[in-house]
Amino acid sequence: MNSNPLCLLLQSHGSQNAAQYRRNLKDLIQKLCLLGLWRGSFFEHAAFYGGTALSMLYGLDRFSEDLDFSLLKEKPEFSLRPYLDYVGRELEAWGIQATMDISAKKDSCIESAFIKTNTLKTLINLQVPFSDIKSLHRDEICSVKFEIDPHPPCEFDSEISYILEPLPFGVRVMSISDLFAGKMHAVLARNWKTRVKGRDWYDLIWFVSRGISLNLRHLEARLIQSGHFDPEKSLKPNTFSEILKDRIRQIDFNQAKEDVLPFIPNASAIESWSGNFFMSLVERIQVQLG
Repeated sequence: MNSNPLCLLLQSHGSQNAAQYRRNLKDLIQKLCLLGLWRGSFFEHAAFYGGTALSMLYGLDRFSEDLDFSLLKEKPEFSLRPYLDYVGRELEAWGIQATMDISAKKDSCIESAFIKTNTLKTLINLQVPFSDIKSLHRDEICSVKFEIDPHPPCEFDSEISYILEPLPFGVRVMSISDLFAGKMHAVLARNWKTRVKGRDWYDLIWFVSRGISLNLRHLEARLIQSGHFDPEKSLKPNTFSEILKDRIRQIDFNQAKEDVLPFIPNASAIESWSGNFFMSLVERIQVQLG
């Protein structure tokens, strides 16, 4: 009988096939990374934000792949490297062998870390029944990326929230209105390259449907930092609405649907997506002026 509680956690999530085990493994590794960061006092300096924070701590019903953090105050010399030691030890203590690498984006101050483990070997080591995961390729890699911005565009509110698995621990997370500002910045300013990120638009609906207010001053600071708004001007509610409407006019929402579909439990949730639908949401967004 396996004494590693991760095996029980994988089973308790209702895993019955390889795809579910794959996703549950990534979810657990994300939590173990956060647990390791907590042990290293990382959250005395930084706050969790982004889609995974929304999913883990606020109940967003979609899967998110990356862990995103922002320093509480600007600290250009900050490095993730010392904290990776804590993450590595945490993974090893729970029976997961992983490699860890750090890289910096070109033309950006964002620092990224990549945690990688062999999916099939790890699940076998955790005594998942081979019959349930035999379709996994032997060389498939489970990868978790986390990024930190050492240059926050402005001060933001944060709080301590708790994750209960694989054991209770606390993480510092941005306030929900500041999280909305960060997500809206992604909606307005993200570089699409070859594919619209439908996950941003799915999250936008989540915020609006819950009546969460948008911190307009935080959004303004992010847009100025990324070069998408004139620093000599002030972002007013009506100006914000026009910028969002202009962005909606640029979106191919069929492409956005294709992007988000693998990450959500219910495909019918995106059937109504269209330019007209999102235009109807603009006036329903509540804003606060900081």
